[in-house]
Amino acid sequence: MIRENQRLLNRLNVLSDAVLLYIMFPVAYWLRFYVLPGGVQFIPLSDYLRLGVFVTLAQMFLLATFGLYQTSRKTRIRHEVARILVAGTLVILLLLGWLFIGHHDDYSRLTLGIYFILTTGALSVKRVVVRGSLRRIRAMGRNQKHVLVIGSGSSAQRYIKALEAEPELGYHVVGYIAKRCGSGFPVKYLGGYEALEHVLARWQLDEVISAIDTADFELTPFIIRQCEKAGVKLSIIPFYAEYMPSHPSFDDLGGIPMLNIRRIPLDNFANAFIKRTMDIAGSLVMILLLSPVFLVCVAGVKLSSPGPILFRQTRIGKNKKPFTMFKFRSLVVNKEENTAWTHKSDDRRTGFGAFIRKYSIDELPQLFCVLRGTMSLVGPRPEIPHFVDQFKDEIPLYMVRHQVRPGMTGWAQINGFRGDTPIKERVEHDIWYIENWSVWLDLQILFRTAFGGFVNREEQIGHQETLSEKVSV
Repeated sequence: MIRENQRLLNRLNVLSDAVLLYIMFPVAYWLRFYVLPGGVQFIPLSDYLRLGVFVTLAQMFLLATFGLYQTSRKTRIRHEVARILVAGTLVILLLLGWLFIGHHDDYSRLTLGIYFILTTGALSVKRVVVRGSLRRIRAMGRNQKHVLVIGSGSSAQRYIKALEAEPELGYHVVGYIAKRCGSGFPVKYLGGYEALEHVLARWQLDEVISAIDTADFELTPFIIRQCEKAGVKLSIIPFYAEYMPSHPSFDDLGGIPMLNIRRIPLDNFANAFIKRTMDIAGSLVMILLLSPVFLVCVAGVKLSSPGPILFRQTRIGKNKKPFTMFKFRSLVVNKEENTAWTHKSDDRRTGFGAFIRKYSIDELPQLFCVLRGTMSLVGPRPEIPHFVDQFKDEIPLYMVRHQVRPGMTGWAQINGFRGDTPIKERVEHDIWYIENWSVWLDLQILFRTAFGGFVNREEQIGHQETLSEKVSV
């Protein structure tokens, strides 16, 4: 029943998208020429409607190409919205290019711009509403996918707990198969491995999850054969899953698949080029726009206490290479610069220094580090060599952070992991960012930093920050 319902939902999803895309052409036409002032109609609505047929087909093709019509309950809504935005942008760019080459100057570019905004908004809102409705229905126990788990080890238990934590995904574990019945297992025991064929024939399953341990690894061919014989989808959780990235990639050598244990999107030349271009353009624009703030800070630091304007400190950057990071000095020059922690009531702070630290203005000189290429606008925050040496032995995957450029802001910081917060959680967020990097993610982080990430709410610093100046991470 779930498969029939899913096919119906997929068809309705495609049909409703097509209808929304097409009807937005007359809506955009109406807004441009009957609502907004100054509209002169050189081309009738009928011509826009004919154009709308081709634009709708092109955009539907791109949406399908980007996987918007593939069934996946685990896909996050922000990823769908990002794909809708990209598809809409490509269609409009192609359309504008065709109009330019064909000298179709009578078509209103503003109408097309309104159409882009309307379609992007309508498709995104539709998915948010549909996704929310389905999640509420699934949380009530309806529209469920029935799953069988094979194995009783830690991987199997983590998988079941993850499903229980998100009932709105709509997965129901009917039971598990293992060599023996485990104590305290949260779902029903259905028998040993020899019972797999019988269980597959008896239950109407949508998916089988194999989460066997290393001791039972030789059973994998048997499990695959039985699931293929029954025509049931099989997903495998490797016993080394805890060492794998969330989106693994594979290489091929003579037909032998090889798993890349750490997938870094920024290893791709095109991705790295795009990010570096954004860093150069963004830092230049921000330096120019904030130049008055720089002048005020230079005067404020100089007048607040004697000493240098900039505070320089060695940090560890990409590929574990040290670099010099800059900040506006916020403490008086003192003998404890490299031996004492700084905290909220630190009497070494100047009045002006406390102000620029509160609003993270002291970080602005790092824009020149971005321009030089030792830092990025977005990335894991850099640390001093002493703490790198300490954390690489204490925190799993800590050194993975150094496979990309450190950033002025990052995924960990906008999620509240700044100041005196656990380093382990920070590293987990940094690793997630590195493995899931995209232009859209960088823009999201920059936007959230600009509209809420400047104020530094530090209470007491000393967890793993510098000995002389606290970096607002």
